[in-house]
Amino acid sequence: MAQEMIAMLLAGGQGSRLYALTQKLAKPAVPFGGKYRIIDFPLSNCVNSGIDTVGILTQYQPLVLNEYIGNGQPWDLDRLHGGVHVLPPYQQASGSDWYKGTANAIYQNLSFIERYDPEYVIILSGDQICKQDYSDFLRFHKEKNAEFSVAVMEVPWEEASRFGLMVADENDKITEFQEKPKQPKSNLASMGIYIFNWDILKKYLTEDEADPNSENDFGNNIIPNLLRDNRRMYAYHFSGYWKDVGTISSLWEANMEVLDPEHSGIDLFDENWKIYSRNSGMTGHKISAGAQVENSMITDGCRIKGSVKHSVLFAGVQVEDGAIVEDAVIMGGSVIKSGAVVKHCILAENVTIGENAVIGAMPTEEENGVATVGAGLTVGAGAHIGPKAMIYKNVEGGEEQW
Repeated sequence: MAQEMIAMLLAGGQGSRLYALTQKLAKPAVPFGGKYRIIDFPLSNCVNSGIDTVGILTQYQPLVLNEYIGNGQPWDLDRLHGGVHVLPPYQQASGSDWYKGTANAIYQNLSFIERYDPEYVIILSGDQICKQDYSDFLRFHKEKNAEFSVAVMEVPWEEASRFGLMVADENDKITEFQEKPKQPKSNLASMGIYIFNWDILKKYLTEDEADPNSENDFGNNIIPNLLRDNRRMYAYHFSGYWKDVGTISSLWEANMEVLDPEHSGIDLFDENWKIYSRNSGMTGHKISAGAQVENSMITDGCRIKGSVKHSVLFAGVQVEDGAIVEDAVIMGGSVIKSGAVVKHCILAENVTIGENAVIGAMPTEEENGVATVGAGLTVGAGAHIGPKAMIYKNVEGGEEQW
């Protein structure tokens, strides 16, 4: 039974720039926005866009991700035909068992795509926070009679050299591609979201795999080869909310933007475009008498007795008497003991902050880092963690780390 379009979701990212947060976790499995994980966004976009067949390509620390996705039921992707499939790299006779690059990852799963014989394949990134209607993108692709289309976003010119850029003419036809150029000719940043005609994707992936000098990467190899052959390539302008949360500061910023949907454009309460997740199933949250909570997202099972301002608290977080939490992202199951001060930081899951410990600090002109504490760690009573610190192991009581 042929399908019009299926999705391939690249979720193998190590997320090395998230340091302590991704030591035991693939980047798409990192918690976000109180009750979600990053991968909930592209999966929900697929469901909301009418795509019901999704291959998820995993490799680095896939256990949490595999368990989380399960049979795809929370996203309504537990189908008899299609549905969600986790596709780890597999040992081949030749001995390669690790995806060599983004293109090689899809190449290793051509037989999966073949099973559905789609007209089009959309390739998605598992590590972006984005609300996007892929059916509108497909409509554009068909109207242009394109063989390859890429979603692009206008970025400020002064930031353009940080991105892969598409140079396009007045009809949105791509004439050139620049990978992080010093002198940008365009401010159209590739979002790493592509639609291919299936026959074109298969042809170019097969040729790329046969080239011993290729890095097997879409940006470095496949797109330049399409350009070389004058293929029909178009840039689709996307204007909604998109954030690549590849760094600690961008992950922190995106969580903070959840608290201000009118200005940021990311509304997690939008009934017309729901973001689905495998929820924690905890009890409701409890805010005690004497607690202070301002402009924060508090999710299931939280227990708050202290002060919480402009912060995102995931499920089951406890803030004890006299503790102060401000401008912070506190992931599930973490405990802030009485008298502790936690500011401008990210705490991973199941962290314990001891009594009267101080984590991070509000930014000044000189200091503007996001302190980060890895999953399952304990910071002892009275310890002091500086504003840029990245904590990978337990911190003793009274100790200082900057």
